[in-house]
Amino acid sequence: MTAAAHPLAGVRAAIIDLDGTMLDTVPDFHVAINRMREELGLEAITAEQIKNMVGKGSENLIRSVLSLDHDDAAVEQHFAAAMDAYQRHYLAINGHHSTLYPDVAAGLTELKDAGIRLACVTNKPLAFALPLLKLKELDGYFEVIYGGDSFEKKKPHPLPLMKACEYFGLPPHQVVAIGDSSNDAQAARAAGCPVLTVPYGYNHGEPIHDTDSDGIVETLLHAAQLINAHNSPSNPANDAQTP
Repeated sequence: MTAAAHPLAGVRAAIIDLDGTMLDTVPDFHVAINRMREELGLEAITAEQIKNMVGKGSENLIRSVLSLDHDDAAVEQHFAAAMDAYQRHYLAINGHHSTLYPDVAAGLTELKDAGIRLACVTNKPLAFALPLLKLKELDGYFEVIYGGDSFEKKKPHPLPLMKACEYFGLPPHQVVAIGDSSNDAQAARAAGCPVLTVPYGYNHGEPIHDTDSDGIVETLLHAAQLINAHNSPSNPANDAQTP
């Protein structure tokens, strides 16, 4: 591959996932889900079990949790009560147990300082995502934040990423997606965006190395350095890029 053909050349914006990419939120899920399960008369489950269920939105998460104890018909029977209990308990502890992954703030700062515009696109409902980002002092980095309930489809559907590209007024090939799972990679590929993945998040129990991406980055700071290197004025590949 020539330098001019690198998928990160010409990138002007980044779409960044939340759970498993910027924040380790499994401890929050663990507390809220087990409080919900206690309310429904079910035994507690482990954080590791929950980790493999995270990433496809709250509805999928709660159905997956209920399916540990119920068949499909019973899952639907108990779903509304379980979702109500989960949302109450999650909102009560949102962000209290979650932690930032290393170099998240440093990576976001480096991207912004380089003129890369930022969006957060998550499958988390906005009612959870917005206060969480504010609590962790991350909200100010992003021009726009879309949740799993912002549109009629969520990742791995490309719609949320396409909407972010529309917001930026940029073609998808100039907007890189950064995430921790196949949801992010599949959405990016379908939207026409380049994609980078981190190795430490939640990928439904599957190795991130099996996911189709344009590179695995150890941290968001590493991602920022890689993006900026391919968009530096000193990089000859950028002579061929259109503004």
